[in-house]
Amino acid sequence: MTDLNCKCQPRAPAARALLVLLGALGAAGARADILESVNAVRAAGCSGGVKGSAPLTTNAQLDEVARRMAGGASLRSAQQLAGYHAISAYLVSIDDVPADGDVRHIVETQFCAQSTNPHFRELGIYRQGAQAWLTFAEPFTPPDLSDAGTVAARVLELVNAARASARRCGNAAYPAAPPLSRSALLERAAQDYARDMATFSYMDHTGRDGSLPQERITRSGYRWSETAENLGSGSLTPEMVVLGWLGSPSHCANLMDGIYREAGVGFAIDPRNEVGVYWALELARPAAGR
Repeated sequence: MTDLNCKCQPRAPAARALLVLLGALGAAGARADILESVNAVRAAGCSGGVKGSAPLTTNAQLDEVARRMAGGASLRSAQQLAGYHAISAYLVSIDDVPADGDVRHIVETQFCAQSTNPHFRELGIYRQGAQAWLTFAEPFTPPDLSDAGTVAARVLELVNAARASARRCGNAAYPAAPPLSRSALLERAAQDYARDMATFSYMDHTGRDGSLPQERITRSGYRWSETAENLGSGSLTPEMVVLGWLGSPSHCANLMDGIYREAGVGFAIDPRNEVGVYWALELARPAAGR
């Protein structure tokens, strides 16, 4: 039978629990205000920074990176221990953080360039008393391997858009060139080589077995009269990798050379390496009578 008159529930523990809860809510509120302060600076801009950068979002793993770095860990080890993979990251330490977490003036006057960097998309926050550690990061978000066909088609689309207009590649001028057709055999050669580079963390036109691009293309079963190869690493999107090739005179020359008629694109991911994504583009002119 329940005793409705029982007085056995003490008040003190409940009061302590309430204080702990209020403390947690206060910390969460201050954390939110830090994020709000940073995003206000990104929107408005500041002296020496960029105006209108997209707002940052928080990430629990990146919070852990900030916490570990506050304890003295290096950026690399903190990311590894927290399981966070960034293309680039930057730690900011702020002393004398107000109780309400409003650090806008500190951020815009002392860390303007870092806080408004448009490449950074996530923020990790760790606060201890009046000190806060903020980790700005560009997260590693590679293309989805299950979407390989779509990604390859997009790269080829961008290459053909570049070939459609005359341009300079370094000191050499190139006229517009016909669009490249997609080749399944060249795509196989490109994909196999991108996967090998990602698996063994290297990038070179000479393969680990000593093979050259034309030998790898021959292995795929493709009969060619002229070949070329563009490689890339670190770019997370088709747009980034093609832009990088166009910015390099030798890679740009391959893209614009009208002798090539077909192409194949491959990419692979190495999550253990900052480089992350490896790309291969095989270009070829088919053999006569093929």
